Amino acid sequence: MVVITENPIDPSTSYGLVANKNAGSVVFHYAVVKADGGSQAPTTCIDYRFEETAEEELDSIVAELHQKWNLEDVLLVRREGCLGVGEIISLVAASSPNSEDAFAACRHGIARMKKMTTVRKQERFAE
Repeated sequence: MVVITENPIDPSTSYGLVANKNAGSVVFHYAVVKADGGSQAPTTCIDYRFEETAEEELDSIVAELHQKWNLEDVLLVRREGCLGVGEIISLVAASSPNSEDAFAACRHGIARMKKMTTVRKQERFAE
């Protein structure tokens, strides 16, 4: 399952989307906006925007994960809009009968989402 949303990503509802009676392991990774710490003024927010084909790109990542590992379900969520420090940007979740596949799929999903070509990110700074 893939989701692109302007709404905050809710960890409590995410579990119900990938939990499964056949899954002995459910692994989640939440990416959050971090403070830059650079010499510029503090970041007001980071604005994330997606091209029309972003959902297709996420679907291809889900298909790849299912092909490589024994998974019950995969959930990829990307947040769109201007997000502040500490807000959840994205979620990668994988459920599997075994923990090795769930962890490996989650790690690979994170790496693939970082390389998405359909996402645009612009940092906005305080004036």
